[in-house]
Amino acid sequence: MTRLAAICLGLIAIVAGVAGALIGAPWEDRGTTVTNNILSSGGSGAANSPTSDPTLSIVATAIATSVGVHTSAGGDPTSTLANPIETGAPLTFLVREQQGTWLRVLLPLRPNGATGWIKVDQVRLTSHHYKIRVELAAHRLTVTDRTDIVLDTPVGVGTADTPTPGGLYFTKELLQPPNQNGAYGHYTYGLSGFSNVITSFQGGDGVIGIHGTNDPSSIGKDVSHGCLRISNEAISMLAKRLPLGVPVEIVA
Repeated sequence: MTRLAAICLGLIAIVAGVAGALIGAPWEDRGTTVTNNILSSGGSGAANSPTSDPTLSIVATAIATSVGVHTSAGGDPTSTLANPIETGAPLTFLVREQQGTWLRVLLPLRPNGATGWIKVDQVRLTSHHYKIRVELAAHRLTVTDRTDIVLDTPVGVGTADTPTPGGLYFTKELLQPPNQNGAYGHYTYGLSGFSNVITSFQGGDGVIGIHGTNDPSSIGKDVSHGCLRISNEAISMLAKRLPLGVPVEIVA
């Protein structure tokens, strides 16, 4: 494995200071705005799932300069997250449930799968129907919009020593690598997940992502330090279509 192929995990740190590396904000117009009362009534104080529609996702985008994360609805804060994030992308969460004026969200933090509660008045809510599913053993990445297949393509995944971690994540940022003909291809989505075996790389914290590549022969193989590698044509199509906050389910 080349050094360039390995630094996907440090990509966020590498491009954060590069002018124009962050893709504008076209995703802001790709979701449907919803009211802060996003969930059906389940009784006073009930915590409800965002929707009975399994294809619908609710995305919370910070509107304040920071968002406090709490252990429970109305509980003590455990951390404060800055908006925008380091690369300049808006702080984004995937909503899992609501309790009154509180939202339980999937966090872009270690450990993978961590959730916390945030106040609904600190975010703008949108919805969409996109989902990404990655099957590691089959080396397949599938993108759906409701029940329609948007993309079904081979994908390069992590090696046995540096595996791509399974779980549920979401797209938190869209970046354009400074070298469009380089190892990361035309675009990179940073995900909310992290490598389970690498905690620091090239100044980054082991973030995993989905990106293009200048080596098409590596697609469909176990080649990376945890990132997901698809063709430049495929990643370019997704970059033009998807909002942020798309669920990414990675399974064995």
